[in-house]
Amino acid sequence: MARWNKDRRLLDHEHAGFRRHMLIDVDEPNLRRDIYPYSEVCKIDFDHQITTVDPARNFYITDTTFRDGQQSRPPFTVKQIVDIYKLLSRISGKRGVVRQSEFFLYTAKDREAVEECQSLELEYPEITGWIRANTEDLKLVKEMGLGETGILTSVSDYHIFLKLGLTRAQARDRYLNLVRQALELGIIPRCHFEDVTRADIFGFVVPFAQELKELSEHYGIRVKVRLCDTLGLAVTYPGAALPRSVPKLVRALIDEAGFAGEDLEWHGHNDFHKALINATTAWLYGLCAINGTFLGFGERTGNTPIEALVMEYIALRGETHGMETRAITEAAEYFEREMDYRIPNNYPLVGRDFNATSAGVHVDGLIKNEEIYNIFDTKAILNRPLSIIITDKSGSAAIAHWVNSRLRLKGDEQVDKKHPGIVKIARSIQKEYEAGRTTSMSNREMEKLARKYLPQCFRSSFDRLKARAKDLAFTVVEGFIETPDVRSMEPNRQEPAMETLLEQHPFIQFLYVIDSNGYKITRNITHIIDRAKFESQYVGDSYADRMWFVEPLRNGKIYVSDFYTSRFTGALCITVSGPIRNEEDEIVGILGVDLRFEDLARMEAEEEAEEETGLE
Repeated sequence: MARWNKDRRLLDHEHAGFRRHMLIDVDEPNLRRDIYPYSEVCKIDFDHQITTVDPARNFYITDTTFRDGQQSRPPFTVKQIVDIYKLLSRISGKRGVVRQSEFFLYTAKDREAVEECQSLELEYPEITGWIRANTEDLKLVKEMGLGETGILTSVSDYHIFLKLGLTRAQARDRYLNLVRQALELGIIPRCHFEDVTRADIFGFVVPFAQELKELSEHYGIRVKVRLCDTLGLAVTYPGAALPRSVPKLVRALIDEAGFAGEDLEWHGHNDFHKALINATTAWLYGLCAINGTFLGFGERTGNTPIEALVMEYIALRGETHGMETRAITEAAEYFEREMDYRIPNNYPLVGRDFNATSAGVHVDGLIKNEEIYNIFDTKAILNRPLSIIITDKSGSAAIAHWVNSRLRLKGDEQVDKKHPGIVKIARSIQKEYEAGRTTSMSNREMEKLARKYLPQCFRSSFDRLKARAKDLAFTVVEGFIETPDVRSMEPNRQEPAMETLLEQHPFIQFLYVIDSNGYKITRNITHIIDRAKFESQYVGDSYADRMWFVEPLRNGKIYVSDFYTSRFTGALCITVSGPIRNEEDEIVGILGVDLRFEDLARMEAEEEAEEETGLE
């Protein structure tokens, strides 16, 4: 078939119009042990055929931070998902460069996050789903009112035979059946060709894709394909062979299967440090959308970082198309601030030291002109001023600037050159050089000095744990005061419910309920070993003058106290109290909960240890 190419002003030869690729069903999986020996490093073979660069008319970025990215870390809260989604929208810009974002739909929290993001009515990124290849999952997509969903359609024999226990024909039939169901519901299916870089391209991938194309034409609805380099095995080398060649994979779907570049997407992992180059190469050979995550979050070695894709997009297209690149820095700061995620200092574009240098000869160049060693105007593009490198010639003013800039201190938090801590840091640095030092101070050394002489400027692990304790306590009380048993204001219903809550959260010291007049109506619900310590508190005692009673009654909000030492147990505790309302929303009582900080800290430490060792 010949089709006019108005850009090249020639007729293009298209195989898909007459060449029908038939699925090759096999009795045993073809695991390609010649290039995937498993007991050795994977091989890269060449067919010496060169593919011509042919970029898609449009480039887009799609996001999977809330799906694949969330599989590599503790789950996001609903608020965190909404906040990150807003940042994605700002980065995307009005032209929608970050075109879509995919979400899990399985839990109530997943669906609440989708609904919250939908309520923002942001044009970009469009919210899409992700499901396994089964009908029940598809119902969730329809219920959430989504117009598109990803569908897991594994294409390698590793997955078809060894994971699913199917033949190629059986896998194809299962996938096509679900795609038909999606199309009948008016939902755009995005078929995720999992493990495509180990698949039989002309024995399964292309024939399957041709049948998807036929379904699309029959129903008059787009069908998309996402090429998933699940193990990061793809390569970009000229003349490399299928199935590892990125250019040839993309062209096979376009030239042989008949897909338009606008309906193709790339999803790659970073197992061999090739995620970004593989992704952007897919753009250059005709594929439209690259799938990534913030900071490259993702299982194992992670995904293609969205912040890197943004920069590559600008470099290749020559303009920003309205993307708000400064929001990349805000996103990185959000992950560090709200999730205690430590970004490596040398991480490109967002790490603390990414635009800093410690080599003395480089420092001299930077003083003369920052363009000599800075990748671009990082202040204008990312709101990241060039870092000052400290030497014995820097002076107290430069040290104060380093501290304020490095620690992102603002307003009254900032320190000036006369601050006692700055003076002590300057004196310590001077002693280093008097002892014969010739190199500049590294940022790590400077941070160590700042922690020593300006400890008030740092948020300690203890401070973070305190904040975590207060957030957790707030969440526990917030949900519990809405339960029917608590709202009944009947002690015989409230006490069993409180005992259940105590069992679920061992860090709770004790719980109790006070009526709207300040009188205690329940026993202290506490652990057996502590019951004797609370014998001095009785049902009927008045607590009307206590702050934890007065504040919720006055403003209708949950109250969280500062830390204090319990006079009953001697433990460091916080008190959280919340208003109990009747069906008319009148405040009829106050629930009080005391939490033991030590138990919460121990629980946090155990969770961190499990994460580090991979235990679940």
